[in-house]
Amino acid sequence: MPYPLPARARDLKRRMRAFVDAELIPHEVEAEMNAGELPSGLRERHRRLAREIGVYAMAMPTRVGGAGFTMLEQAVVNEQIGRVTNALGWCFPSPAPWMLEATSPHQFETWVKPSIEGTRHECYAITEAEAGSDLDAIKATARRDGDAYVLNGEKWHVTSANVADYFVFQAKLAGGPNEGRHCLFFVDMNVPGIHLVRTPAYSHTFAFHHPIYRFEDVRVPAINRIGEEGAGLDFTYDWFRYERLMIAARCCGASERLIAEAGAFASQRMIQGEPLSERQAVQFMLADSATELWAARLMTYRAAEAIDSGEDRKASHAQCAMAKLFASEASNRIADRAVQIFGGRGYMRENVAERFYRELRVERIWEGTSEIQRLIIARGLMKRGQAALIE
Repeated sequence: MPYPLPARARDLKRRMRAFVDAELIPHEVEAEMNAGELPSGLRERHRRLAREIGVYAMAMPTRVGGAGFTMLEQAVVNEQIGRVTNALGWCFPSPAPWMLEATSPHQFETWVKPSIEGTRHECYAITEAEAGSDLDAIKATARRDGDAYVLNGEKWHVTSANVADYFVFQAKLAGGPNEGRHCLFFVDMNVPGIHLVRTPAYSHTFAFHHPIYRFEDVRVPAINRIGEEGAGLDFTYDWFRYERLMIAARCCGASERLIAEAGAFASQRMIQGEPLSERQAVQFMLADSATELWAARLMTYRAAEAIDSGEDRKASHAQCAMAKLFASEASNRIADRAVQIFGGRGYMRENVAERFYRELRVERIWEGTSEIQRLIIARGLMKRGQAALIE
């Protein structure tokens, strides 16, 4: 029985699925063989079609030009995006919802509103060489100097920096009454003192890179500070909680695609006069995959519905961690089984299973590793009890 999605969510799922199938999936191999890039004009077409579907700035309310989607609707959209490889689904702006409540009128007009419209693009300068899942371990600093702050530090894995024009930079305050607490800043990329260190190669083949940047005595006006001094970590946690749920949704989409592709291949591949799908070993792999997908999707949808209904925020924090943990690890197992079912074909870059096998691995790392998710879940269980999280 299909999940009882509300009418608008069902319609969004249908339209996004049609868009992914017709416009994105046909270009996966082309992108894979060309460093993630597509021919001139094609990405513009994808952005235009995404705008027509109505998914631009889907987390933002309609009063500021966003789509005003519920969390469940956003999960449904992200699930369909997850069905395509090579990050081809990253074709429309999706600024973080915390920006609206955290920013001043000046900041909204300068950075947030243009991001909603798709005329400016952000990237997050948070992670460091010695500070990944442990955000409090960052060493970047922000020192107040009159009506400005001076920023220093080196940031790793700055996703999409090659297509962005401003950073959201996270640092610890150096000096002053809030020394050691976290702060976020809007920093335009053309500010003096920002140096591109290098652009590492990654397992996946995306047009959106993850460079390393060094900030050396970068001076930004105090009006670029996001929220009050010391509030930066709260905003980052809000973003991570949201993105963890969307990662779970995208992993569900990837799992669905893998099961469909592997199942179709197994039905057509003949071994000694009968389809590969008749072999019990293959049936078991498909059965386990379908079972894990159903469980992951139920967790993801239910966690989204809990947020929409205003249930306890602390419980939602743990539930989003549960959804990311289960969906990301399940999708990796499903990708591994799909490669096995495809056999030698599954080891070819032109094969969807091979691409997902590489791409899905990072879902167990970014926005908090699987181990961090387990800590969040365990702490939530100890503090709030089983009933608050899973009953």
